[in-house]
Amino acid sequence: MDLSRVIAISGKPGLYRLVSQTRNGFIVEDLDKGKKVSIAANYNVSLLDNVAIYGVSQEYPLAEVFFRIYKKENGGEAIDHKSSGAELRAYMEQVLPEYDDSRVYDSDLKKLFQWYNILQSKGLLNIDLAAVEAAMAAQQAEIEAAQAEVATEEVVEEKPKKKAAPKKAKAKAEEGAEEKPAKKTAAKKTTKKKDEEK
Repeated sequence: MDLSRVIAISGKPGLYRLVSQTRNGFIVEDLDKGKKVSIAANYNVSLLDNVAIYGVSQEYPLAEVFFRIYKKENGGEAIDHKSSGAELRAYMEQVLPEYDDSRVYDSDLKKLFQWYNILQSKGLLNIDLAAVEAAMAAQQAEIEAAQAEVATEEVVEEKPKKKAAPKKAKAKAEEGAEEKPAKKTAAKKTTKKKDEEK
């Protein structure tokens, strides 16, 4: 699945394939209608490669979400994007239970499923399930290894801090103990001087 040249244009429905760049903007092809049109450079354009869905602990790239839908539907169509918000959310729970339902709005889900169905209908979601699963497993293993390494470093840093605290307290106690006898000897000297004067 190559989303590097697939774009969404703010204010325009559907998806477009970036054909070329001109001095004043872009030439794009409407994936739904197959027509090429020119758009000005001042349009807000989003590459699907850069779009992600908010999760509870991390963001999920659109390609990964599309893969999960593709796998669930065995390469078939997803839920109709015109379904109710409750139906879209129930479907999303099955596809990506880790998504953050407080930051992902119904309008986001409508776009997500509309985009998936456009790409699926045009045969642009040719996914090798085994290859993608292997890549995702490798990526997850890397994340877990990095998290374990960070956790180990935190434990190593904490231990010296715990040992250092008692040493400082002990040193202060010893300093205090040394000061007390010094005061006593000074007191003895002053009493000696008074005795000599008498």
